[in-house]
Amino acid sequence: MPRIIRIELSEEQKQELQKTRDHAHEAYLRERAAAILKVGAGQTITEVAAQGLLKSRKHETLRDWLKRYLEEGLKGLKIKTGRGRKAAFSPQKPENGL
Repeated sequence: MPRIIRIELSEEQKQELQKTRDHAHEAYLRERAAAILKVGAGQTITEVAAQGLLKSRKHETLRDWLKRYLEEGLKGLKIKTGRGRKAAFSPQKPENGL
């Protein structure tokens, strides 16, 4: 059974996360901010992962989001460049210019 993690968000952090949840252009940022706000309001990570979001997530995923937020702030919730699947084929221009 996963360990229960509780966090206390300052008023400034709550406002920052609410603004991100309500107005961020990227849907993944809105989801992550909403999850952290729910954990900050007293729900467990397991509850939020299973039922608190539009799509269920693994509790490990939410734990990682929370850890990155506590370490880096809102910047830690963003997807870093170079992440994800790399292209299997990258067309190149021929050397002779054809």
